[in-house]
Amino acid sequence: MIYFDHNASTPVRPEAAAALQAALAGLHANPSSAHREGQRARAAIERAREQVGALVGARPDEVVFTSGGTEGDHVALIGAAWAAEPRGRRIAISALEHHAIHGAAAVLERLGWAVEHLPADADGRIDPAAIESLPTDTTVVAVMLANNETGVIQPLAEIARRATARGLRVVCDAVQAAGKIPVRRETLDADYLVISGHKFGGPKGAGALIVGAAAPLEPLFRGSAQERGRRGGTENLPGIVALGAAAAAAARDLEAEHQRLLELRARLESGVRAALPDAVVHGAAAPRLPNTVNLSIPGARSDHMLMALDARGVAVSAGAACASGAVEPSPVLSAMGVPRELAVCALRLSMGRDTTAAEVDAVVEALTAAATMARAVTAGAR
Repeated sequence: MIYFDHNASTPVRPEAAAALQAALAGLHANPSSAHREGQRARAAIERAREQVGALVGARPDEVVFTSGGTEGDHVALIGAAWAAEPRGRRIAISALEHHAIHGAAAVLERLGWAVEHLPADADGRIDPAAIESLPTDTTVVAVMLANNETGVIQPLAEIARRATARGLRVVCDAVQAAGKIPVRRETLDADYLVISGHKFGGPKGAGALIVGAAAPLEPLFRGSAQERGRRGGTENLPGIVALGAAAAAAARDLEAEHQRLLELRARLESGVRAALPDAVVHGAAAPRLPNTVNLSIPGARSDHMLMALDARGVAVSAGAACASGAVEPSPVLSAMGVPRELAVCALRLSMGRDTTAAEVDAVVEALTAAATMARAVTAGAR
């Protein structure tokens, strides 16, 4: 099977798997315990905190371990909004956000907060000037760094600069960006930064929220004092240790892997354009992640393409993993103004550290054959 769905989840790195196994075998104590075994467990978590912080340019004491991106997005957006409630009960999110941010915003809306939406342009980017038009009682703005479907990278530093000038706190979902492009919290000027280990070779169920030193945060999980009171509950020690190992490996390989994936992406897109000249690559004019291609082949509906590609041994996605199987247009593509008839044909192809040039060529061949079949199905249904 050729796996081109790394944005949904990527294989666990050997370093992370080894760290996980060692932690399961030898670190059984509660990290909050004062005895020697408990302190060994605590030391392993603190080492992982250093490794995760190094990946995104954060101090160890800014790292709060979570169960992944969805929890991180909820803690960041809701916790920041609760902390800023005396100043207002209005937040803003971009139209391109992951479902987790939309879900967190819905929770706040149910609690009485107003929610503003920042529009996207046809290239899948948010105009930083949109910050200036937000109502004065807005307190928090959420804009992702790199889109999980198109790979488009947002001008986050400029968005954050304008937001900070207006006294807004900035939440950044960096789940798809971490480990693929350089990420530095202070350079981005984000108050809250969210990452998830299984997107860069760590295990599922382990992630982190980076909280700037001056950023207030109301915890969602309460009743105990873990993570400096910012996230209660006994830590997922094996997952955290493996997350740290994956972060260290991703940081080590980042520069070389970035260039290699850029070359593979160019090979994939040129091959598709030669074989299928009418294919449309969404967000092609914008800066994008090096591993991600979101394309539509007119007349070849995505659900038909998924089945045809799977039968040919190729795994891809029809959009975000949590929306796979839906034939409705992706909200991200709709926000970019992509026509419905093109949006329902969208596929996301995302590569990883084990992707080869031979696999890219095989995927182009499979796409060509699958498109012929899918177009025939569409034509027969008319």
